Amino acid sequence: MPARESVFSPRGAHSWGRATGLWEDFRKVLGLNDETAPTSAYSSPARSLGDTGITPLSPSHIVNDTDSNVSEQQAFLVVVAIDFGTTSSGYAYSFTKEPECIHVMRRWEGGDPGVSNQKTPTTILLTPERKFHSFGYAARDFYHDLDPNEAKQWLYLEKFKMKLHTTGDLTMDTDLTAANGKKVKALEIFAYALQYFKEQALKELSDQAGSEFENSDVRWVITVPAIWKQPAKQFMRQAAYQAGLVSPENSEQLIIALEPEAASIYCRKLRLHQMIELSSKAAVNGYSGSDTVGAGFTQAKEHLRRNRQSRTFLVENVIGEVWSELEEGDKYVVVDSGGGTVDLTVHQIRLPEGHLKELYKATGGPYGSLGVDYEFEKLLYKIFGEDFIEQFKIKRPAAWVDLMIAFESRKRAAAPDRTNPLNITLPFSFIDYYKKFRGHSVEHALRKSNVDFVKWSSQGMLRMSPDAMNALFKPTIDSIIEHLRDLFQKPEVSTVKFLFLVGGFAEAPLLQQAVQAAFGDQCRIIIPQDVGLTILKGAVLFGLDPTVIKVRRSPLTYGVGVLNRYVEGKHPPEKLLVKDGTRWCTDVFDKFISADQSVALGELVKRSYTPAKPSQLVIVINIYSSEHDNVSFITDPGVKKCGTLRLDLTGTSGTAVPARREIQTLMQFGDTEIKATAIDIATSKSVKVGIDFLNY
Repeated sequence: MPARESVFSPRGAHSWGRATGLWEDFRKVLGLNDETAPTSAYSSPARSLGDTGITPLSPSHIVNDTDSNVSEQQAFLVVVAIDFGTTSSGYAYSFTKEPECIHVMRRWEGGDPGVSNQKTPTTILLTPERKFHSFGYAARDFYHDLDPNEAKQWLYLEKFKMKLHTTGDLTMDTDLTAANGKKVKALEIFAYALQYFKEQALKELSDQAGSEFENSDVRWVITVPAIWKQPAKQFMRQAAYQAGLVSPENSEQLIIALEPEAASIYCRKLRLHQMIELSSKAAVNGYSGSDTVGAGFTQAKEHLRRNRQSRTFLVENVIGEVWSELEEGDKYVVVDSGGGTVDLTVHQIRLPEGHLKELYKATGGPYGSLGVDYEFEKLLYKIFGEDFIEQFKIKRPAAWVDLMIAFESRKRAAAPDRTNPLNITLPFSFIDYYKKFRGHSVEHALRKSNVDFVKWSSQGMLRMSPDAMNALFKPTIDSIIEHLRDLFQKPEVSTVKFLFLVGGFAEAPLLQQAVQAAFGDQCRIIIPQDVGLTILKGAVLFGLDPTVIKVRRSPLTYGVGVLNRYVEGKHPPEKLLVKDGTRWCTDVFDKFISADQSVALGELVKRSYTPAKPSQLVIVINIYSSEHDNVSFITDPGVKKCGTLRLDLTGTSGTAVPARREIQTLMQFGDTEIKATAIDIATSKSVKVGIDFLNY
């Protein structure tokens, strides 16, 4: 039975909090009768249950608990970060005793010509019985080699991370669709993927240690886009619980890191030889004889640094040269352009420690490199017909995967100054199936389509002119540039010194050129080497020191419902509730914190209440959120319940209970997850809850 709602009443001009009780269970105890119910036909959450109120004892105040996370990481031997990407994924790790060395996972088996395999494709294969079979290149290659009729029975999924961004009503039961059209639970797929990375990482760590490496020795970090809504971030944590990375009881073992924040943390360590500055049109030179190396670095470590093939990256425990040019209060933008989304984050430097302050809330959108794939798909629709392409995907799913692999490698060869055509091999089954489907050849379709910039080659390839390929990039790149232009208009983002371009899509010369052309005169545009691994390496650094991000912006407004003294002319008549001769306004939303408000790491917002009736046995405090700042009532559009604190007030027999019983409520902000606590001061009983966006 769901908890019935009750309400808080204010003391003085302001009101804080919302308490609820199991009304029908307690109405006799509370001595209430049906006559107290209002006569208005309007039904509100508070009014329909007709419960008693609870009164604030004190105004709100904030407690800074900045040391809360400092000791947590000491217990772990290693930090393992998983960059769970839309198109590719990987993990990296660092031993806490040697934090300057970041190891990127073993080379993956498989891989495509011209495509780096430091990460593996985010593809997963389930058997016809829906059991996990393989992940990454192994999944893709096995699926590709299946007999076409047999392949239809297997469940193959790729690029499924975007579902978390695009699903407005994400729940634990949200489905994904495999290549063969069958549905499967998204939570199951994400859990399988995380379990795969857990097993791979623990095996590699055990091999290095020469003995079994325990999961309890690992602090896990999973990266997510900053622009994801709260349900999607929570979903990733639930998947990690299901995968056995950590348990809900030991939730601190897992950090959900925001991708552009991770990139920002890594970029601040960069030295000149680790960057490409676009305005200089060339890679900044590597070490010269005059360069100095940190005193703690041995010759062996220096050799690792020089060896580009090494999987170990060295991060000096200093602030890099770029950072040395930054002064207190200087601002920079991180543009994280990945496969699915582009995330824009504005940070401000805080010296001397180099701590980071989020200056403007994360923005962005679905402008990742997948957009280029969709444009290619639209081009195929135009040439061969949407009906054929959609049918081909279902009937020949493995061949469709082949075609997109061929396109991916040519996509990476696109460049502003390219003059020769890009050839994309069509799978034989595409040519054969098209002939059966339409009754004429692929070559005939190309001639008939009037798409001049795509020709047919007798070797069985589509020949795309460089302009044709560049045109596929244009809508996505235009969206990124437009979004950046909007961002640069904000007063908080004026006088930005640097723009760091990171993420897999940042490798695209077309995107680099567009960003340089649009913003090169406003700030310096810098791309780290191995740009696709920037987030992964930064996520490891974040796991080693989660306190490096000192101030974030709250993405939502949080508050609770209250009863306010009813004021004629100020409050709507339908919100009037009369209780024991007192006139209340129901359903008032009162804020703990506003959307886009700056919040320090570990910041606590504390309220104190007292039950209006001393005999009340249960308080259930419901927490609400909204994307909007100007919220008046919990019944306003877009206000959602996202947490419940149920506190039992029994157990005080024989104890002197003060006339004004104090119930303290605390919400802790500033982390990527938010926690709430309620404490009965008389009995020291307390309850805790994580804010929940998936189960309400």
